Amino acid sequence: MKILMFGRGVIATIYGWALQRAGHDVEFYVRPGRAATYGDAVDLDLLDTRRRPWGRRVVEKWPVRYREALEPDHDFDLIVLSVPHHRLDEATAFLSPRVGRATVLVFGNLWTEPLAAIGALPPDRIAWGFPQAGGGFGANGVLRGMLLPSVIFGTLGQPPTDRERAVRQAFREAGLRIKEQPDLRGWLWVHFVSDAGLFSQGLRLGSLSELAGATGELRQALLTGRELLPVLKARGIDLRRHRGGVLLFRVPTWLMAPVLAWLTAHVTALRVSIEAHSHPDAEEPREVCRDTLAEARRLGISVPRLEAAEPHFARARTGRA
Repeated sequence: MKILMFGRGVIATIYGWALQRAGHDVEFYVRPGRAATYGDAVDLDLLDTRRRPWGRRVVEKWPVRYREALEPDHDFDLIVLSVPHHRLDEATAFLSPRVGRATVLVFGNLWTEPLAAIGALPPDRIAWGFPQAGGGFGANGVLRGMLLPSVIFGTLGQPPTDRERAVRQAFREAGLRIKEQPDLRGWLWVHFVSDAGLFSQGLRLGSLSELAGATGELRQALLTGRELLPVLKARGIDLRRHRGGVLLFRVPTWLMAPVLAWLTAHVTALRVSIEAHSHPDAEEPREVCRDTLAEARRLGISVPRLEAAEPHFARARTGRA
């Protein structure tokens, strides 16, 4: 399969590497001028857990190919669209006249209705998924991260189409197990508010990486996530269909917070993933918290813990001189 990774973010790079290693033809679309900035290889330091629970460390310089233009008559079979949720409008506007014959895999956070989130992209060309990988680029340009053995796919109430099945098969060929979510819309929104709970506390500390092993802050993150569950209910999500996703918030925090602290401090894959999120000025955590708080206010739902964290993610106000 000929695959275009849209952008050279963490998720696009990790899965682009895995898909190319499985024999697929992978390129990256980047903005004009970025290819020269990035150089012709990516320095990787990955924990790959696809075959061993404890993982295999991969340290290598991976040669990559970039393109800075995308014509409508391209011959890509799949475009993997994994961008921060607040950049999705811009990305779909660019791609919609340039889809060609490709399937577009929407592969990341969503907080709006999925069919609205894709803009003018044709719905019959869309596959829906969510990555199970993470990490970050360090100041030295090295991508330090981890790749879990499974990946999330789902639909919006209909069986997978032939296009969607083909995308799943490409990821299977990369050694990844497919986890199906029959209510992917609900699953994505549960994940989004979970992120808001974690991010709000990470921003208090300076970055998400500071949460590793921090029992007290993780407890506050769990309590913040718990107070956001009514937002999901108000949006029409049946939480009974997502018992696994909300279990973290149902279990007493005196029990769950120490467990999470131990896991993030001692389980290598979790520690690598969380510690790689060390950039104090990362925008996505702030956008997740802003949008979650805005929705709670729109619905008239009290979320005092998230509101208390607002000074750490509010946009700077500008005034007249």
